[in-house]
Amino acid sequence: MKNQVKINEKGLSVKDLVTTGIFTALFLVFTLIGGIFFAPNPVLTFYMPIGSALLCGPIYLLMVAKVQKRWGVSILGILMGIILFVTGMHWAYSLGFVIMGIIADIVAGVGQYKSKKINIISYMLLCLAGTGSYLVFFANPGGWAKTMLGNGTEQSYINTMQQTANTWILIIMIVGTLAAAAISAFIGCKMLKKQFEKAGITA
Repeated sequence: MKNQVKINEKGLSVKDLVTTGIFTALFLVFTLIGGIFFAPNPVLTFYMPIGSALLCGPIYLLMVAKVQKRWGVSILGILMGIILFVTGMHWAYSLGFVIMGIIADIVAGVGQYKSKKINIISYMLLCLAGTGSYLVFFANPGGWAKTMLGNGTEQSYINTMQQTANTWILIIMIVGTLAAAAISAFIGCKMLKKQFEKAGITA
């Protein structure tokens, strides 16, 4: 155990950074794929975090298994935040990834990145990053609309969102995202069982 703690305390190597970069790119692609069926529709856009959470579990868990060091997940979250921001997403979406990436990293670190259950919880928390923009929408619809209009979103799209939004949608979005993340992570564990065994990932 002491040896493992020492290993995890070492800084990220060049190989770790490259691995993190590759998996961040994959995470971004599958996040966008998962949301592409929801984001264009102002009625279904609230469920975009659910679609994204459903696809990225195996990618996240495999990255954690390969890196197993502090800051790997944080870097993923920060890079996701930067990329989403420069591509015109709402600032709260980007900030959500930065904050939840750091939190997810801390949680995974509790199990030294080797606990399957804790890593799953870590992924579920990270997936809540996708709800950041929508939480601001519900909290401050006027401010959210002003920002998105500045980013190029059509007024008709925003109007439909405002007409559709209600408390139940907010609840479904959050609960659905957590549930989809749990399912995705569970499937990922089954898919990557051999890789986890090699990396010393435990139940």
